[in-house]
Amino acid sequence: MRSTWRQTLLLVAIVAVLGAALVYPIGLAVGGAFRTEDGGFTLRHLFSALGDPATQRGLANAALIAALTTSIALALALPLALVGARCSFPGKTILGGLLLLPLVLPPFVGAIGVRHLLGRAGALNAALGLDVDWLSGGGIVAVAAMEAISLFPIMYLNVVASLANLDPALEEAGQCMGASAWTRFRRITLPLVRPGVFAGATIVFIWSFTELGTPLMFEFYDVTSVQIFNGIKEVEASRRPYALVVVMLACSVAFYLLGKFTLGRGAHAMQSKASIRREELRLRGWGAAGAVALFGGTALFAALPAIGVVLASLAEPGQWYGSILPRAFTTDHYLQALTHPLAAGSIRNSLVLSLMAVACALVVGFASARLLARANLRAAWLLDALVMLPLAVPGLVLAFGFVAVSLEWPFGGPDAPLGAFASIIGAEPNPFPFLVVAYAVRRMPYVVRSAVAGLQQTSAELEDAGRITGASRWRVQWRIVIPLIAANLVAGALLAFSFSMLEVSDSLLLAQREAHYPVTKAIYALFERLGDGPGIASAMGVWAMALLAVTLLGASALIGKRMGAIFRA
Repeated sequence: MRSTWRQTLLLVAIVAVLGAALVYPIGLAVGGAFRTEDGGFTLRHLFSALGDPATQRGLANAALIAALTTSIALALALPLALVGARCSFPGKTILGGLLLLPLVLPPFVGAIGVRHLLGRAGALNAALGLDVDWLSGGGIVAVAAMEAISLFPIMYLNVVASLANLDPALEEAGQCMGASAWTRFRRITLPLVRPGVFAGATIVFIWSFTELGTPLMFEFYDVTSVQIFNGIKEVEASRRPYALVVVMLACSVAFYLLGKFTLGRGAHAMQSKASIRREELRLRGWGAAGAVALFGGTALFAALPAIGVVLASLAEPGQWYGSILPRAFTTDHYLQALTHPLAAGSIRNSLVLSLMAVACALVVGFASARLLARANLRAAWLLDALVMLPLAVPGLVLAFGFVAVSLEWPFGGPDAPLGAFASIIGAEPNPFPFLVVAYAVRRMPYVVRSAVAGLQQTSAELEDAGRITGASRWRVQWRIVIPLIAANLVAGALLAFSFSMLEVSDSLLLAQREAHYPVTKAIYALFERLGDGPGIASAMGVWAMALLAVTLLGASALIGKRMGAIFRA
């Protein structure tokens, strides 16, 4: 299909929009670290930040948390993937689904439950009769464990996908040569699934390295992400926050490249799918019991933070202290989570912001998907890279980029014409336009990938037939294309909406006043308050889990197995 001037013009327009909403904020955040007061270039800010012992501790702690998180996630996911991909046992389908439940519990929310379970006056100490602060040691282990519980399903799904494409004939050849089961695993299976391990480990590592919400909930502030968050207070007078953003981004890229050249180097990628179908080993007796125990035990362990959040939402204020279970229960927190002034206002804010963001993501995402799936443009690679860039750039970096944008003309500074329309820091801030753009850009990849999947399965000849009858391009899209891929568009919109409702980095950084708080910022603020604040925050977390669970189930029902492609980085 030859490209037309309309397609070229549309490509230029979309690239310009993404450049302004994505590349420009990132560029400002990065460039601010190298700018002098008179607009010149300097490395002084960067060297000053790197030489600061606080920065060094923050980076070391962030790297340690990421390494522990990735190690725990891999230790949980690898045996589960091996058993799940190769064996059948009673209840496998249900137990396999339960393993994915942590995906509906953001680490930010799960930390609430973990604090109730593992605190000095928590349920574990009450059950064992101990007086141990399990969250001591700076909170590093607790933060890593919470993040690993929430993220290990990503590792599990990547490894299972790699094992599913592994040709069993290769292992059978090794067995014929007399290799033991351990040798076959070490010399054949592991090298072949290394790309899947790398893909999962990369997502988990960078996500946990840049995670902001979980350290905040555990009151662990000596980490780079929290240092950037606290740096908002001095962003107008100091270049240190900009330097920290550059350091975090550079470390994320360096860790990715390091993994690429270690786990990725020499990986024996399959050229095609398995030539023969693997016959699953049917487990019976003790083997089946062991598999059920492995899956069930891991699912129960992963569900503990969610259980803690639910119990905290049902506990009367002050009645879950030094006991295994709350001494008194109430359901009032669920009503207050919808009616409390701060909670109700934040829900209203998030609903409006998320709906507006989804509308923007649908318009730009559908147009982008059309170009990627139908047009024959030489610069299509640039569009593909731009729409997928938010999956690779840490959310905290992009959020700080919007803070930097708000300080530049035409939004910041003297005589700024758009200062009243959109601002983050100032006497009368209005972060809503920035939040809408941030949400839309961050979640647009879900819409684009879902729409592209639908277009690839829809014949272009149907559009040609509509044009032959004399219908305009717009009418063909509205009456033929959109109805045919409606399920994909709805699935992408549902995912974009729910993840926008629960966005952490953008919400915490960009909303500075209670009147502007989205849901996640309200959860954080309420949890820090005495009285019924933690209970209301927990109830809001349960509502959030329910929203994300319904959304994932709905999206899965609409597009089935194709949904897995949406989450690939």
